[in-house]
Amino acid sequence: MDLQAQRRQQHKLRLSWMPWLYFVLKPRHHEWAHAWQREVQDLLRELETVEIAEGCFIAPEARIFAEPGRTVRIGPGCSIAADVFVHGPVELGPNVSLNARVSLDGGVAGIRIGEGTRIASGATLYAFDHGLAPDRPVRGQPVTSKGIVIGQDVWVGANAGITDGVTVGDHAVVGMGAIVTRDVPPWAIVGGAPARLLGDRRQRPRSGITGGWDPPDTEGNP
Repeated sequence: MDLQAQRRQQHKLRLSWMPWLYFVLKPRHHEWAHAWQREVQDLLRELETVEIAEGCFIAPEARIFAEPGRTVRIGPGCSIAADVFVHGPVELGPNVSLNARVSLDGGVAGIRIGEGTRIASGATLYAFDHGLAPDRPVRGQPVTSKGIVIGQDVWVGANAGITDGVTVGDHAVVGMGAIVTRDVPPWAIVGGAPARLLGDRRQRPRSGITGGWDPPDTEGNP
């Protein structure tokens, strides 16, 4: 392999681990990168029960499994990085990002993630649970599934865990390493194991950026 080909392979690897770079590629890279992604996504559609909207990036190193009845739906503009594991049923809204080593298993009831949400490296969301009855081994326990719902514009920090049955409200933040076992209100900032309320995003200093989307006030009024 010549040096130019090696550089191309290295660039693909960089995009796989840092997929946000795909969306800001210089024009000279668009043709090969878009052709590469078409190939990756077309093959995935052939192999699994997957629906992929336009403008997505999916690392070839990601592992996405979607049997019939366990569809994975990937909305427009989503990115899925290297070493991500997704097992349907899972639905990603527009512009959702799954960073490296994220694990999502939809169980039976599924995982639904809202528009613009960011799931950081190593986070785990499992929409099923095992029983704990003392009269049988763990491997023989019944499995239940309630589902997980993550709202819009949520940030789930690196290595956080979210358990079955949890709903995380719009605009919330889940801190790095948090273990979320209860519902999280909209705009809440939570952290710890188990996660507890640490603050409210609406009470953080404003960014100073003008002309964009304006959140409601601290009383929740529009």
